[in-house]
Amino acid sequence: MHTWGIVVAGGTGSRFGPSESGGPKQLDTLAGRRLIDWAVDAIRPVCAGVVVVLRPELVGVTEVAADAVVAGGATRADSVRAGLAAVPTAADAVLVHDAVRPLASTELSRRVLAALTGGADGVVPAVPVTDTVKQVEGGAVVRTVDRDGFVAVQTPQAFRAEVLRRAHAERRDATDDASLVEQVGGRVIVVDGERANIKITWPDDMVIAAALVGRR
Repeated sequence: MHTWGIVVAGGTGSRFGPSESGGPKQLDTLAGRRLIDWAVDAIRPVCAGVVVVLRPELVGVTEVAADAVVAGGATRADSVRAGLAAVPTAADAVLVHDAVRPLASTELSRRVLAALTGGADGVVPAVPVTDTVKQVEGGAVVRTVDRDGFVAVQTPQAFRAEVLRRAHAERRDATDDASLVEQVGGRVIVVDGERANIKITWPDDMVIAAALVGRR
């Protein structure tokens, strides 16, 4: 499949707090490389081209090894739409990856793309939920959820380009692109994710990521 990748790096990182780089956390370094560079390198070997979506004020002043760099929007979905607009219409498949998941392997990208050829509209990597899950309202537990059948979803996620474009054409918002594809009736399947493919949300996550890199 003719595949292009989109690396989403347009977030503000408000939960992370002050960063090492003075900018958003995706520009902080892990083992001498910026998080965004780790993310681009993870998907580049399986893509004909890569689009990076940055915060508007960083476009033109931040060097990234990408085929196109575009400004993101107010939400994650807006940022992906901006990246999708830069993907050539000839693309059959699109990989969407978060810049704050620096430890995804290229093998994971290959796995989601391979599953896409089986007829699905989207493929997401996921790992089983191991913690007890409780629904809380007003600080009180409403119920304990049976975690069987629940998974935690990661990126990169793979999609048929035409379906992803159709899902985004309705300009809805969601925390991931698979949700948008599901909303337009697309068939999304799950493949095994990677435990090491953590999302950098809090400062402690950088410490964990550094330890994981050291084990490699």
